[in-house]
Amino acid sequence: MSMETSIILAVCLPLTGAVLIAFLGSYPNLRETVTLITATTLFGAVLSLLDPVQSGIRPEITFPEMIAGIPIRFEVEPLGVLFACIASGLWIVTSVYAIGYMRGHNELNQTRFYVFFAIAISATMGLAFAGNLLTLFIFYEILTLSTFPLVTHAGTDAARRGGRVYLGILIGTSILFLLPAIIWTWSLTGTLDFIPGGILEGTADPKALGVLLILFAFGIGKAALMPFHRWLPAAMVAPTPVSALLHAVAVVKAGVFSVLKIVVYVFGIDLVANLDASHFLMYVAAATIMIASLVAMRQDNLKRRLAYSTISQLSYIVLAAMLATELSVIGGGMHVVMHAFGKITLFFCAGAIMVATHKTEISQMNGIGRIMPFTMGAFFIGSLSIIGLPPFGGVWSKWYIAMGALDAHQIAMVAVLMISSLLNVAYLLPLPIRGFFGNPEAAHDSNAPRSWKGIKEAPVFCVTAQTITAAGCVVLFFWPDPVFRLMSQLFIH
Repeated sequence: MSMETSIILAVCLPLTGAVLIAFLGSYPNLRETVTLITATTLFGAVLSLLDPVQSGIRPEITFPEMIAGIPIRFEVEPLGVLFACIASGLWIVTSVYAIGYMRGHNELNQTRFYVFFAIAISATMGLAFAGNLLTLFIFYEILTLSTFPLVTHAGTDAARRGGRVYLGILIGTSILFLLPAIIWTWSLTGTLDFIPGGILEGTADPKALGVLLILFAFGIGKAALMPFHRWLPAAMVAPTPVSALLHAVAVVKAGVFSVLKIVVYVFGIDLVANLDASHFLMYVAAATIMIASLVAMRQDNLKRRLAYSTISQLSYIVLAAMLATELSVIGGGMHVVMHAFGKITLFFCAGAIMVATHKTEISQMNGIGRIMPFTMGAFFIGSLSIIGLPPFGGVWSKWYIAMGALDAHQIAMVAVLMISSLLNVAYLLPLPIRGFFGNPEAAHDSNAPRSWKGIKEAPVFCVTAQTITAAGCVVLFFWPDPVFRLMSQLFIH
């Protein structure tokens, strides 16, 4: 199979799967079998591109021009193939989890869920392999639109309100900031292609380029920089597999991936390092890290606490991009991977608790770990990885971002990383402590049961998925080299 065929398959396979899933909607077992086969085949197609990219080849394919001089173009480079590997690989695990969750929770409209999930993955592949800003913008918007039905899946008033906030902020930031930034880039350079080292050096006054960088940073609303972050907690009305899609597999990772890609291939890190705007955005990212962490500590609803945690963790990657050193960008790319495994584990556990006990508030979960030990054990592992403690993968990405901050002589940013890790401890570890050591009778909720007797683990598909991702957190500590080497290729010319 040629590399060009692999690119086309990566984008089109999920769409084909979506059609088959819709056709087999009346046959749940066949529908879910097709989902798993499609996800596994997609992962294989993406992996077939990994070795060529690691050896220095940049597979590409160009389609006829949509706009004069600007074609739809795909090119597979190290950052894109890393993102595609994570998204396609975790689609398999999320599909396994979704089978247990959707059936265990007796969700309605399950076929629609699997169809739009597949379409969203197709958009993610197109975005990951985008060879220019136009292609990235098109698939970025398709991703927004395809995930809207997933956010509003429940059909309740709360779901519709959450969906309006989700769509309003993401479409609004795209139209008001991102699209003008792309048009401005075209007017300055005459191209929208992603070129190693960037395309904007010397094209305009540094202040103008600084404004352009700010437009890109806030225009990519999926990166959830404050004040354009409210869509993320608003979307927590969605089923937990959708939350996993939003927080680990596709949507937020599409945001920070786009920020990294634009910094590396449109501006170039040398230009970004010399722009005053990068320092402004650095402090915006640092403020987002700290404020979101403090807000997370006040949330009793588990999914909302995890949502604000995600807002904070995403800004680690934005901060890494704005530090604009090789080590910081490598650390930012590694954090895409490390956070994906840690955060998807936490959301899987939150959903498992809800399916097994119908509890969503942390104050209701005293003693639950003694009845759901696999779930709470996985939650503990995911938490330690997000915090950045060995032997879990999250330690490496934070380490390289901190080293990048030192290279950039930004000691204040190192302090932000250290303080935020302490805040991670404060808002993540109380749940496993409550779960394993809390007295069930001490739950704050007066309607909570006096004991957890009779409650068992979530369906086996849920437990299997969270065990796999928790194990991934450990594996990434001992074998981070493949991710590090792939990210290092961004700076080999």
